[in-house]
Amino acid sequence: MATPNVNFRPTRPVESVPGDGSLAGQAYQDLRQRILDSRLKPGTALSVPALARSLGISRSPVREAVQRLIHDGLATHVPHRGAEVARLEIADLIDIYVVKEPLTGLSARLAATKLTQDDVGTLRLMMNEQDAALAGNAHESHFMALDLTFHTFINRVACNATLLDTMAQFDSKTNLAFPSAWSSDEYARLSVREHHAITDALIAGDADEADRVSRAHVRNVRNRLARWHGYSGASCC
Repeated sequence: MATPNVNFRPTRPVESVPGDGSLAGQAYQDLRQRILDSRLKPGTALSVPALARSLGISRSPVREAVQRLIHDGLATHVPHRGAEVARLEIADLIDIYVVKEPLTGLSARLAATKLTQDDVGTLRLMMNEQDAALAGNAHESHFMALDLTFHTFINRVACNATLLDTMAQFDSKTNLAFPSAWSSDEYARLSVREHHAITDALIAGDADEADRVSRAHVRNVRNRLARWHGYSGASCC
């Protein structure tokens, strides 16, 4: 299911997309979505000629889009073979979450001091949608879209371009692991409950609490994913 249409304030920085609105930008968004919903699986070759035919456009914008996927960590360049969808090992995923934890807390801390009434309304709408998804046993792809929208919104409210760009790259990589995780009722229930705690702290304007519960959320997600994959490495402790 497509990400809900949420109106973000245009004065805030947005994630850079190559040729935003151009063929390259459209190709990037299309290929990114195919990767995140597992239509393009890890290890799949990203042949520029084949993708150009699939998208019905010329090779040049597709080549630019593939380079952006490599930059975002969703694809890798393999010598003598070309680009392919990234293969993310669980140990790498856990390490990403270790680094992501304090940055997620920082994002929430900044956002708590900048939230407007419009932002409060948007957050409440998002949580209503997540609650409805839980009640309706929504498909994991819908949960993933809601989750990404929620965290991206907070990062944008934080209004720090460097932090936004860094978190966007982390989110691109970590979302490779989400489709299977969101199929777990327990994973979905716990994650939505933690999103409520983050939302409550943000709406209260409590920067310390927003930081604390956001860090805890990332730490909990990391541990849930480690258990899901049977990983017992030290970094998941």
